[in-house]
Amino acid sequence: MKTKLTFLVTSLLVLASPIFAQGQAAGAGGAGGSKFHLAMAYLAMGIASGLCGIGQGRATASAAEAMARNPGAIAAIRVALILGLVLIESLALYTLVITFVVGK
Repeated sequence: MKTKLTFLVTSLLVLASPIFAQGQAAGAGGAGGSKFHLAMAYLAMGIASGLCGIGQGRATASAAEAMARNPGAIAAIRVALILGLVLIESLALYTLVITFVVGK
């Protein structure tokens, strides 16, 4: 598992290197690291989306298991599930907003 994760991270870093290949023109103004910030914002959005998907899947699975074990508490579990899913999804939405702000 650790070898697969190391290979995945290394391959992602190698495949992302063309983003930084073209330098800024000598006469062009603006921030020097704007490409770097934009690439990091996209990377953060990808990580946040992936982790939100994992979190939502685990929360839904746990809620379904809890409802099956205790049918009398379905209403309370449903409220907690919806609140948890909203908070998990807000992470992805905040990251999307930050990506748009950095991209300007």
